[in-house]
Amino acid sequence: MPQSAASGDIRDVDFSEALGERYLSYALSTIMARSLPDVRDGLKPVHRRLLFAMRELKLDPRSGYKKCARVVGDVIGKYHPHGDVAVYEALVRLAQDFAQRYPLVDGQGNFGNIDGDNAAAMRYTESRLTAVAEALLDGIEDDAVDFRPTYDGEQSEPIVLPARFPNLLANGAVGIAVGMATSIPPHNIVELCDALIQLAKTPDISVADLVQHVPGPDFPTGGVLVEAPETIRTAYETGRGSFRLRARWEVERMGHGLFQLVVTEIPYQVAKSRLIEKVATLLEERKLLLLADIRDESTELVRIVLEPKTRNVDPAVLMESLFRATELEVRIPLNMNVLDGVGVPRVMNLKEVLQAFLDHRREVLGRVSRHRLAEIARRSEILHGQMIVYLNLDEVIRIIRESDDPKAEMIAKWELTDVQAEAILNMRLRSLRRLEEIEIRKELETLAKEEADLTALLADEKRQWRVIGSEIAALRKEFGPETVLGKRRTELSSAPAAIMVPVEALVEREPVTVLCSEKGWIRTIKGHTPNLTDVKHKDGDGPRFAITAETTDRLLVFATNGRFYTLQVDKLPGGRGHGEPLRLMIELGNEHEVVDILPLRPGTKIIVAATDGRGFVVPAEEAEAQTRSGKQVLVPGDGAMASICAPLTGDTVAVVGDNRKLIIFPVSEIPEMMRGRGVILQRYKDGGMSDLKVFNKADGLSWRQGETRTRTETDLSPWTAPRAGSGRMAPNGFPKTNRF
Repeated sequence: MPQSAASGDIRDVDFSEALGERYLSYALSTIMARSLPDVRDGLKPVHRRLLFAMRELKLDPRSGYKKCARVVGDVIGKYHPHGDVAVYEALVRLAQDFAQRYPLVDGQGNFGNIDGDNAAAMRYTESRLTAVAEALLDGIEDDAVDFRPTYDGEQSEPIVLPARFPNLLANGAVGIAVGMATSIPPHNIVELCDALIQLAKTPDISVADLVQHVPGPDFPTGGVLVEAPETIRTAYETGRGSFRLRARWEVERMGHGLFQLVVTEIPYQVAKSRLIEKVATLLEERKLLLLADIRDESTELVRIVLEPKTRNVDPAVLMESLFRATELEVRIPLNMNVLDGVGVPRVMNLKEVLQAFLDHRREVLGRVSRHRLAEIARRSEILHGQMIVYLNLDEVIRIIRESDDPKAEMIAKWELTDVQAEAILNMRLRSLRRLEEIEIRKELETLAKEEADLTALLADEKRQWRVIGSEIAALRKEFGPETVLGKRRTELSSAPAAIMVPVEALVEREPVTVLCSEKGWIRTIKGHTPNLTDVKHKDGDGPRFAITAETTDRLLVFATNGRFYTLQVDKLPGGRGHGEPLRLMIELGNEHEVVDILPLRPGTKIIVAATDGRGFVVPAEEAEAQTRSGKQVLVPGDGAMASICAPLTGDTVAVVGDNRKLIIFPVSEIPEMMRGRGVILQRYKDGGMSDLKVFNKADGLSWRQGETRTRTETDLSPWTAPRAGSGRMAPNGFPKTNRF
């Protein structure tokens, strides 16, 4: 059956290929036109269109405000065909002085607050541009940048702004694209200007020298930057890193030795209400035992009052416990992944970002200069025509009154250009009184000097850099350190000294029993002697481990891969449920199983061994892991796996193999190691290790006989031998399971 023309062109295309093409288009659109800022003006398309639309509405800092709804309507109607809510949110952020270090929009009305409250609807708020935004747009009418058609082709919009202000680093940027992201904290404009001036003078300056001028971010909400200078320098050299930012606090002394702590500045992008809520929740859960209460006494200034439990509490220890548990300390990431001058996304270091801004300013300077030269040429041409009018005024008037084609007649009579003739015909009568030869010649001389100066400027690269340097110096003066905007807000501090916060200060000490089932579901029950017969498990599951501990303890989990994992008891689920899977708390693959779980007791030692009969002693504190991926301690040999983890609580070791042979030797024969395969404890021809027990020789070796009886053997001489022997058959009555 012939295909209908109305159905269009139908092609057979591989689904994965079609999906890949479309996803690539989406990814490129997200990267180029939504998420990553341009290194030259530091703006994303929505912000650039907002500023340009507000300029077109003549909302400069000296004019009145207009409703935000009018601005948003212009933006989505002419330049940015997206949702009005998203555009308004972008506008609101540009106006928030706690979100933008140098706001680009001057808002009037409710634009949200540091508590995290939303702005009022766009029909209630008004806005106009700030002086900073004006600096970003400065020169846009002088052909400083290229324009492109808008989405409907009816108008044009700038591809990038002239950007007399280094907005990318000054205000920072955050964006998540497809497969890449950017995160740039705000910086101080005075420091940036100093670095730019130095870079313009000495292009071969190193990043380390630039960091002397830009020592770190400067956040609108202040705070204290607690990061080592070496870490900051490395971050700026690579374009990737992070900065630790803490709240600013002080001690207020009261009578009778009492005091309270007052937080006056909170970290950047932390909602105050959410922060106080978090602290209050931790107080209710009794996880901040040094803190008695928290109050919010903020007005326009932040004032969060913290009451210590007693007057004996060390303020530094109390704040350290809060820094660890709450957003009073945060990590601000640095990832300077931006679109370069030709639109290619890449990670730049500090010098590359500053150099890109300088190169853009030089290009803008050249374009503005050439634009001005063209204007001078046009004006000079018109002035020469006006000179002819002045010299032949009566004749010009006669031709205009009597001639059928005055333009052609004037061109023929005085050899005028078309532009000159058109300018003469368009002159108003009132302008004739100002036609004086001296004035015209004076203006021509002025234009000639300016033309020569601009021509010389375009031919002299060093002079161009001097002009750019003077522009930056003027910008520095405009937003100098004595101004409200220019003064540094974030205090720079070195990395704080380590303050030991006792676990008891963070967690209330309570006795608990940790239960872990055969399937690996873990939970805690209050008390050390709970009725375990009432404990229920999921269908097909059953009890396995029951460890008495306290909420301040940490547990060591030893697995068959030879790795130790660390769990905090207070973080384990409690209640009457079945708990949570242990594998969700640690990175333990399904091919490995838990060997044993025991409380971490610093100063004690643990013996670990594998099924091939090799093992060693490790100090308990060396087995503690710092990450979810655990710490490799025992390295099992080929075909073997870790099978023993026992506290070293005696002077003698008994090892029994799958072949029922038993060997006993002193603990002193086992070396102490931090990591490795270990030494041979018992040698086998076939099979491997079945079980191991540490005991005191004077007490004899005990094992279970049946469910209720225990047998103790005191004469151990038949099985006592040097380590690494094969041993002798276990005594009669030893369990058939080959386990003690």
